[in-house]
Amino acid sequence: MTHSFEKQIERRNTRAVKWDLVKSLYGAEDVLPMWVADMDFEVPEEVIKALTARAKHGVFGYTFTDHALASTITEWLNDRHDWQVKKPSILYSPGVITTLYMAIQTFTNKGDKVLIQTPVYPPFYQIVTNHDRELVKNQLVLRHDRYEIDFDDFEAKLQEGVKAFILCNPHNPVGRVWTETELRKIVALCKKYNVMILSDEIHADLVYSNNKHIPIAKLDEEMADKIITCMSPTKTFNLAGLQVSYAIVPNRSKREALEKTFQKQGIHILNTMGITALDAAYQHGREWLEQLLAQLTRNIDYVVEAFAEHPRVDVIRPEGTYLVWLDFRKLQLSQADLKDFLQTHAKVGLNDGASFGEEGTGFMRMNVACPFTLVEEGTNRIIKALG
Repeated sequence: MTHSFEKQIERRNTRAVKWDLVKSLYGAEDVLPMWVADMDFEVPEEVIKALTARAKHGVFGYTFTDHALASTITEWLNDRHDWQVKKPSILYSPGVITTLYMAIQTFTNKGDKVLIQTPVYPPFYQIVTNHDRELVKNQLVLRHDRYEIDFDDFEAKLQEGVKAFILCNPHNPVGRVWTETELRKIVALCKKYNVMILSDEIHADLVYSNNKHIPIAKLDEEMADKIITCMSPTKTFNLAGLQVSYAIVPNRSKREALEKTFQKQGIHILNTMGITALDAAYQHGREWLEQLLAQLTRNIDYVVEAFAEHPRVDVIRPEGTYLVWLDFRKLQLSQADLKDFLQTHAKVGLNDGASFGEEGTGFMRMNVACPFTLVEEGTNRIIKALG
């Protein structure tokens, strides 16, 4: 079946964060939103059918997760990532960030050092600071339009007594898909200094040619007991509003401890529609996903090629995710002026690079998970304003 990703679906007046908050965030209705990380694409037809059938049932009582759902997940992980996961190691959650919050509460104490790699997804900062943990940063290094890990600094920070490291792979916002060599270095160093790894791998399925997502927990069987991997179909299949995710926690005692923290917070059941969508997407969404990746590649290619003609903006081409990290530093604008230029003159709403940390100053994040015509329009608005 051929899926169309050129259909423009009207999302206004659906309480869509991306579209219905444009005026309050950017000051005008005519700003094109290319910010928050959801897609403007319709989900796979099989998911719509499954949700429709469930809705027509008409009863929405308590729902549980079962062996069949766990099998669907393990088959997906084996097929997509060559990762053999045992069903009992799966722990369900409303979202990846929720799981990370619970993990920090469970496995660290107030005052403990927690390491993140910046610039990074803004909630990573809050996960640490909202729990009165000490934030430690390992700044990523930009070399030749590609970010790398400063492993000397990484080890130096671990030596300071870091208790947990929050990994983002694929990385949001810089788009890196960490290689096996890089991941093995991370594992070896965390093992050496007895540091737990909390790995956000929500974009694992959104990886482009010549790159391969490798779940960090599969690289070292001994270290796997100190790794919690957070995954979800929500980014892959545009299901974020249904709030469904899962964590892979191989170590039984850690899994039970984490589950106990969830229960303390009153989180013990998943959204009925989220369960339905996860099951349908993983069972029937493979062909749709391959076509999606082709569409996203086309969109990214266009952005890269269009800005190549305008050397004042550098594009950090993503190896994964549908988020493009744009470097505007050559314009020599303050961050406030850069934001004003984009939303007032270009009429495009992007994510403020500084919200990902001070290392994001001079940058903006563009979401290209939308029909090509919108990618073309947004890119050309910026280019025209530059002129």
